Amino acid sequence: MLVTVLIQSSSGTTALTVGLVSAGFMTLRQAIGVIMGANIGTTVTAFIIGIKIGEYALPVMAVGAILLFFFKNKKVHSVGQVVFGFGMLFFGLELMSAGMKPLRSLESFQELTVSMSDNPILGIVVGTVFTLIVQSSSATIGILQELFGQGAIDLQAALPVLFGDNIGTTITAVLAAIGTSIAARRAALVHVIFNIIGTIIFTILLVPFTSLIQYFQTSLNLNPEMTIAFAHGTFNVTNTIIQFPFIAVLAWIVTKIIRGEDAAIDFKPQHLNPIFIEQSPAIALTEAQKEIIRMAEFSLHGLKEANQFLNTQDKKHANMATQLEGAINNLDKKITEYLVLLSEKPLSPTDSEKHSVLAGVVGDIERVGDHVENLVELVDFQISNRVSLSDEALTELNEMLELTISTLQDSVEALTNFDTELAQTVIAKERKIDQMERVLRKRHVLRLNERSCSGDASIIFVDMVSNLERIGDHAVNIADGVLGEQGKINLKQSL
Repeated sequence: MLVTVLIQSSSGTTALTVGLVSAGFMTLRQAIGVIMGANIGTTVTAFIIGIKIGEYALPVMAVGAILLFFFKNKKVHSVGQVVFGFGMLFFGLELMSAGMKPLRSLESFQELTVSMSDNPILGIVVGTVFTLIVQSSSATIGILQELFGQGAIDLQAALPVLFGDNIGTTITAVLAAIGTSIAARRAALVHVIFNIIGTIIFTILLVPFTSLIQYFQTSLNLNPEMTIAFAHGTFNVTNTIIQFPFIAVLAWIVTKIIRGEDAAIDFKPQHLNPIFIEQSPAIALTEAQKEIIRMAEFSLHGLKEANQFLNTQDKKHANMATQLEGAINNLDKKITEYLVLLSEKPLSPTDSEKHSVLAGVVGDIERVGDHVENLVELVDFQISNRVSLSDEALTELNEMLELTISTLQDSVEALTNFDTELAQTVIAKERKIDQMERVLRKRHVLRLNERSCSGDASIIFVDMVSNLERIGDHAVNIADGVLGEQGKINLKQSL
């Protein structure tokens, strides 16, 4: 709710929520709570419009412009953007208000409002379609407030339109969920179902609800714009109160509608218990190593997903790789913080050496994740811009990917078991990766000379080869850590 109040957009909040669910940073049930809060938060805009500060829009814009153009401080600049945006919002509503005044004299519009008074379903459809087009319930409800304020529409016709506005705003979440994970699509569907259920309830109770709003208007001496704001707030708050106890039921319903295994990645650490730092630093170090191995497995999984994305162009592989990168970044931060706290505790010489190795390995794994993300972005660019790679280029990339995956897999296994022989194998394979990079670059130049490769395809190919070579370098760094420690301590016994 607070986020929606600040950014003045429930659509933006729900789209952000869908993104967080898709990335695995939020569960479905958590997302349902956020969506409910977003519906309440979006009512603030209507209340601000009800205060009728539109006549101050130009002075507000002027203040925002001064902050934007005459101050270099970033915070002041950001405040200026917010202030200027608010001024633009209300100035736009004032312009729309002036432009809609002639509607009252149009016979067709009068007939439409009469029809909506007699048929609430028509009003709901009008509100839904209008908001689907505009993709902002705040804007459409602002327009509704202006129409009601001018007497162009009566309350009994305005309320169904308001209900439809709340259904229409769900389109943003639906669009944001296209091509994302199952969990994200479920979150978007919850938003749709939540607002449809609320609309059904309030349509059934339209007569008493209209009487209640009229009572508010009379007893509180509300202006027409504020009356619609009260109706909007009452609708969303009451709808949330009614459905909040049924969050688990809503989650169950969308799970049955959108079937499949939820492939969201658990980004939270599983082994970093802070108690061990105080009670047993040696155990804490072992737990940190387990978490680092988990992080390394994520990076390997991400590279395999990038390979699948290149060959299938199926977005689900890109989404999974993105989730894995998000988990890697989060674990990088948490593990580093854990190791910093651990470094402040007394460690034996061997544990101190082990600590240094693990701290370095974390950075290499994080960089592997970054390069995997680069690979996914390159393939996405290729798909979006319809760039075709030649059969030779695609075959060469797959060969290098296969070798790089094998090298990274060996480095992860070497780290898991502190296997020095496997670590030496990693170093040998990385030399092959370097050699392959040089060969592929030469072949690529020949294709360019033969004009069998476009400029965009050239950029994609070279960048992908470069990223794969860098992944090989980081795999060697991990192997070097294993080789450097073996002979000083036997880490196998500590796992």
